[in-house]
Parts: sequence; C-alpha cells; structure tokens
Amino acid sequence: MLNWMAWTLPTAVFFIAIALLLVGMTVWQVLSPTIERRGFLPIVTTRGDRFFIGLLGSAYIQLLWLGLTDFTLWISLAIAAVYMAVVMRFG
Repeated sequence: MLNWMAWTLPTAVFFIAIALLLVGMTVWQVLSPTIERRGFLPIVTTRGDRFFIGLLGSAYIQLLWLGLTDFTLWISLAIAAVYMAVVMRFG
C-alpha cells in the first residue's frame, strides 16, 4: 500500500511560492544577466547563489525556531524573510 504525503494548504502554498520565485529568478536572469560580486559573504556570488544561500538559511531559521521555541511560526517567518532580503541585497 502506498503512503502519500498529506498536502495541506500551507504546504502547497510553500512549494508553489518556491516554484514562482524560481521562475521569477529565471526571467530576471534572462532580462538582466547577473554579475558576480562580493558582499558580506566570504565568497564571490551571483544572484542565484545568494538566492540559494538565502533559502538554506531560511530553512535553518525555521528548523531552529521549531526546535528551540514554542512561539508562533509567524515570527520566524518574518525573521527568515528579513534574512533572505539582507542576503539578496548585501550578500
């Protein structure tokens, strides 16, 4: 018997949002090719590199929040969004 993942609305919204962000990044790359640059991250990065690093960091923020606090996830979502914006802009 197969066990399928239970797709809740928040799960579907999350994956759709990631897919739309990837499509948006692709369109942005086609219209305006990225230039490698060095920000506060200790490596030279492209826009796609910073996006990936931002997604990874945001996932770790969410996991740490879930594991270490009992507060609502909306706060961690705001923290992760700010982190993502900082990495994309200044990373």
